[in-house]
Amino acid sequence: MTPDRLKELRAPIILLIGGTTGTGKSTVASEAAHRLGITRVTSTDFIRQTMRAFFAHEFMPTIHYSSFEAGAVVSPPEGSDAMIAGFLEQTRNVLVGVRASIDRALQEGWSMVLEGVHLVPGMLRLDDCPALVVQCVLAIEDETEHADHFWVRDGATEGLRPVQKYLERLSDIRRLQDFIVSRAERHGAPVVSERQVDATVAAVIDLVLASAEERLERV
Repeated sequence: MTPDRLKELRAPIILLIGGTTGTGKSTVASEAAHRLGITRVTSTDFIRQTMRAFFAHEFMPTIHYSSFEAGAVVSPPEGSDAMIAGFLEQTRNVLVGVRASIDRALQEGWSMVLEGVHLVPGMLRLDDCPALVVQCVLAIEDETEHADHFWVRDGATEGLRPVQKYLERLSDIRRLQDFIVSRAERHGAPVVSERQVDATVAAVIDLVLASAEERLERV
């Protein structure tokens, strides 16, 4: 199946690309959207930043921290992982905004690509969604390669996202990746771990085309 046939769906496409920080989600989302002819691309970080303007730290503290730092402001049960608990609380809050964005897209009949660490399989229920929903998770298996991604991003953003902060917390970021991947495996969401960006984009597009083909066959 080719991307041209997507027009036969007569339904919008909602592509959800999850994965922890440093896995190349924004790059893959932008390129996949371009190749699929989708003009609307946004991130859960953008949604979280917008929510920060409306919800003060005192009211919703976790959204004011990075995904791997939110554990600092929660009080999880004894023996549980504070970082994961903080991330999950942050995710539940951000997904309210994500769902609102998707609902708006559906009202207008728009296709959309959403990327972000908060797109955890099983936490965003879209079973009743009339759109073609495709979800996947990006992962980097090699720790050194993961660290290298932060150096590349640091150069690309001219230091706006300082590399040292992420390298110092790499073990936490990797632990968060393990959690997200385990959720993906539990809920049947594909995990894409190609080493090259082009291969990752191609794999994501293949997932969309395969889902579209399956839907067209059912019709």
